[in-house]
Amino acid sequence: MTTIKQSKAMSGQIFFITGANSGFGFAIAQAALEAGHRVIGTVRSETARASLLERLPDVRAVLCDVTDFDRIPTIVEQAEQDHGPVDVLINNAGYGHEGILEESPLEEMRHQFDVNVFGAVAVAKAFLPRFRERRSGFIVNVTSMGGLITMPGIAYYCGSKFALQGISEVMRAEMAPFGVHVTALCPGSFRTDWAGRSMVRTERSITDYDALFNPIRAARHEKDGKQLGDPAKLAAAVLQLVASDAPPPQLLMGSDALRLVRDRLSRMESEIADWEELTRSTDGCFF
Repeated sequence: MTTIKQSKAMSGQIFFITGANSGFGFAIAQAALEAGHRVIGTVRSETARASLLERLPDVRAVLCDVTDFDRIPTIVEQAEQDHGPVDVLINNAGYGHEGILEESPLEEMRHQFDVNVFGAVAVAKAFLPRFRERRSGFIVNVTSMGGLITMPGIAYYCGSKFALQGISEVMRAEMAPFGVHVTALCPGSFRTDWAGRSMVRTERSITDYDALFNPIRAARHEKDGKQLGDPAKLAAAVLQLVASDAPPPQLLMGSDALRLVRDRLSRMESEIADWEELTRSTDGCFF
C-alpha cells in the first residue's frame, strides 16, 4: 500500500469548486469547510446560490456558468480579489448524457463537450497563469471511470471524459516544473444526481437497439440512489489527495472503478499481444 506523503499546508487553504451546489462538488465543499479550509463555490443561478448558502452558509457562493467562457477569467480574478489567492481548484461541474449514438443529436454532444471539456478547460486556464506565477497550486479535474473505459449508451459522456483525461495528463506535465499538481479524479458509481435528475437522456427511436440498451437504461434507473459509492467518503479522499506532495496522475474512486479499469487494462494487454506482429509490420527500413 502506498503511503501518502503529506504536504505542510494541510489546513487554511482556499478551494475553488465548480458545481458546488450538488453531488461531489457539495460533498467536497462541506468536507473542506469542516477541515478548516475556505471555499469559493460556483453555482449557475440565484436559486442554486440560495440553496447552497442555506445548507453551507460559510461558502463564498459565486455565479458562474462554465459555458460562458469569456466571463470566466473575470470571475476568477474577482474571486481572488474578494477572498484571496486560490490554492486548490476542484473542476467538478459537469453532467451525464445517456443515449444510443445513432439516436443522439450532435447538438447534445456539443453541449456535453461544452460543459464537461471546454468549461473545465476554460476554468483551469483562468488559474494556470496564477498558479504558475505563484509556483504552487493543485488542480483536480473530475473525470470518471468513463474516461478510462466505455459502456454502450454513454458515448458522448465517455468521449468528453476521455478528452478531459488526456488534457489533464498534458496539463500535469506542463505545470509540473512550476510546482503545480494536476490529478484526474476518476469516480465509479456514486450516490449523486448523475444518473437521476442531472442526466440528459435522448429519446429512444430505433427498435434494433432495444435488446442491447433497454436493460442498461432500466438497470441505471433501478440503481439510482443505491450506488455503492459514498460522496462523503470521496470528499474525505480528495482532502487526502490535495494534502499529498506526490499525487498521482489519476486516482480511481470506488471498487467498481478499480475492477472495471483493471479488466480493461488486462484486455488491452491481450489485444496488443494478439496483434503485435501486424503492429510491427508497418515499420520500414531507414537508410
